[in-house]
Amino acid sequence: MDDKKGADITILDVSKLLQIVDVFVIATGANRRQVQTLAESVDERLREFGRRPIRQEGQTEGEWLLLDYGDIVVHVFQPESRDYYSLDRLWGDAPKLAWETVAS
Repeated sequence: MDDKKGADITILDVSKLLQIVDVFVIATGANRRQVQTLAESVDERLREFGRRPIRQEGQTEGEWLLLDYGDIVVHVFQPESRDYYSLDRLWGDAPKLAWETVAS
């Protein structure tokens, strides 16, 4: 789904396909810095709800950044990496969940 600012975000319910994760959030940032900033924003927001990632991967490279919160896994890609790994296609059997932007 594209929001009004052009962010490409997909939320997949993988709970029936995987036993250890309920939701994949897949997002795209235009470049390394934007990928890192998007991931930092997700982390800051979830910390407001007492959530902390169990594991983080890819902060240095910024091509594909992963935040694992146990039941929710957030993937933030640069466009080329998102196309290459194609998680949207790989998990295409998972139902897509609706999302909406909430003002801070």
